[in-house]
Amino acid sequence: MAGHSKWKQIKHKKAITDSKRAANWTKLIREITVAAKAGGGDPAGNPRLRLAIDTARGANMPNDNIDRAIKKGTGELEGVSYEEITYEAYGPAGVAIMIESLTDNGNRTVADIRRWLTRNGGNLGTTGSVAWMFDRRGQIIVDGERYDEETVMEAALEAGALDVESEEGTYTVLSEVSDFTAVQDGLRAKGIEWESAELAMVPKNTVAVTGGDADQLVKLLDLLEDLDDVQKVHTNADLDVDSLAEV
Repeated sequence: MAGHSKWKQIKHKKAITDSKRAANWTKLIREITVAAKAGGGDPAGNPRLRLAIDTARGANMPNDNIDRAIKKGTGELEGVSYEEITYEAYGPAGVAIMIESLTDNGNRTVADIRRWLTRNGGNLGTTGSVAWMFDRRGQIIVDGERYDEETVMEAALEAGALDVESEEGTYTVLSEVSDFTAVQDGLRAKGIEWESAELAMVPKNTVAVTGGDADQLVKLLDLLEDLDDVQKVHTNADLDVDSLAEV
């Protein structure tokens, strides 16, 4: 299975502490604010905002927090202005890493990212150095223990999905960005719930990473995702989950 899903599986297995949850809410609030600023405060006409709200509710964020974030985006409440910056990098074993950020201080963000890369066997790349290795896709993760493959496959493809990948108890539904909302609606109409849904950078090909390189890469990805300014981290690594040390 593609490395993007393996990384999701590893993160799913980690305990979610209160501090992690608070940090996640901070990232979700930023995304809601930026989505509302870019496309307006009505989720019915703003797919990005709709996705951000659904994700926030899935993370048990109170509605008051969501409403305030929307109003900051639309200008009804005073808020910070964030810039969207994507950084391209290389990690241990030469894997490609895409780092999406929302920041009010690009100099701070790039310095933080470069520090963790340098300390963990990676380095920052130039614009375009690794982006060509990825496709922008809608990605929906469904629990394979709740639904059979045929049901998910039929519902997803009928709704316009590109593919459904199955491995290790999960289904990964992939779609074109333009069809992402329609695929979610199609799954929902069939009564299929999902564990996560996002617009992701999906690798065209993956690089197998095992042993010490895998351990170091997981540590690096974790550190990058823990940065306040970083929203998402994508990699083309195909991680051997069973070979990893305690993560």
